[in-house]
Amino acid sequence: MINVKNIDQINRIRECCHLLADTFDFLENYIEEGITTLELNKIANDFILKNGGTAAFLGYGGFPGAICSSINDTVIHGIPDSTKLQKGDIIGIDMGIKLKGYFSDRAMTYAVGEIPNEARQLLKVTEESLYKAIEAAVAGNRIKDISKAVTTHVRPYGYGIVYDFCGHGVGLAVHEEPSIPNYYPYRGFNPRIKPGMILAIEPMINMGTADVDVLSDNWTVKTGDRMLSAHFEHTVAIFADHTEILTKY
Repeated sequence: MINVKNIDQINRIRECCHLLADTFDFLENYIEEGITTLELNKIANDFILKNGGTAAFLGYGGFPGAICSSINDTVIHGIPDSTKLQKGDIIGIDMGIKLKGYFSDRAMTYAVGEIPNEARQLLKVTEESLYKAIEAAVAGNRIKDISKAVTTHVRPYGYGIVYDFCGHGVGLAVHEEPSIPNYYPYRGFNPRIKPGMILAIEPMINMGTADVDVLSDNWTVKTGDRMLSAHFEHTVAIFADHTEILTKY
């Protein structure tokens, strides 16, 4: 069932999303060569707690971190540890917050210092595909229009569009219906986009194959060919006459 939110709920989810945006802005200052992903995890978690929220991912399904920290060929769900960032790495940070009973979700992929041109292009195209998807996420369209926008933008570059994981509804829980695949065409649920929907749209794009491997920790997802992967995500609210990016303000 798709949860359509009322104005009061949207306002509360917006407040939660704004705290998440602030957390990303704060954490970004620390993403540099030599810092560990566990240190980044603590910085983010401390900031969230200081501002009255809790890390939505911490303990969710047993996940041990406040953030997902996914370096280079890790697509998503990287577990924070003692790994130090190195110049030339890319790192995807995926975070969610619970604030006063409501949830937010966002992801960004960052360059650590100077990175190769092909890596920079992957980040650029992936982020562009997110905004193309958001442009398609308007009342009256369907979920597949979001998927088609991502695929249409990414496919000319020959990148792999991850099909094993997708976006989703959010707001009253970490994950809600509907699922939002990034690839098109696909078979499956294709609901109409309606005012009051809150969607977490999140292209996950691989430099090479679209295939992925889940490691033995049952969390870490790697690209099948161990080439780079990028991940960008925003939580958006659908209104009758516009779509608002809640995790950016």
